[in-house]
Amino acid sequence: MSSSGTVEATPTGYTLIIPPGWARIPLREGTKEALARIFFTHLDKVPDGVARDDAMRLRLELRRELQKKARAARRNGGLDLYLPVRPRGSTLVSASIIVSELPIGGAEGSQRAHVLRQIAATASEGVTTVEVDGMTAVRRESRVAADSSREFDVDTRRVEYVMPVAGTSGQWLSISFSTPGDGNPDSELTDVLVELFDAVVGTFKWRYE
Repeated sequence: MSSSGTVEATPTGYTLIIPPGWARIPLREGTKEALARIFFTHLDKVPDGVARDDAMRLRLELRRELQKKARAARRNGGLDLYLPVRPRGSTLVSASIIVSELPIGGAEGSQRAHVLRQIAATASEGVTTVEVDGMTAVRRESRVAADSSREFDVDTRRVEYVMPVAGTSGQWLSISFSTPGDGNPDSELTDVLVELFDAVVGTFKWRYE
């Protein structure tokens, strides 16, 4: 129940509009089938101007990357993984969006505000409060140093939105983005990719059925 005393409807899911060249990989079920569709749809195509040997390398690289990211996201409680799967020339854009459930409690009324403040306090910088489809969310932005033990072999830029799920008790949703950009977390290209992610989150809608 909300602070105004009205009962909140519980969403059955969400919708998100992703850029052209990106694909959704469900992580709870249908993962294998989604990966197969991506391989057949994108890995059989040779981009213009790319030699066949290079195209084979790109296909193998993309396949390994998709499988690795899907396994890691599922281990971390992910619901859906979104990845760029269309090569740009002879290179692949390295980035990912993961939507996850976070059972962290305090999902009603004033409790939400308290939890949001706690979440914001965990970051030393890059924290703002925003609204995502009617729900107050915390946006956190950070730079993650390379760490081979956590599969980060280069510095990455990370942005995460955390918000409560309406009509539930203690369920929260995380929409996180990570990219090394062009190898420089502060480059113009990396900034453009972050802006693209923010635009994607702007399309987020709860789904009620």
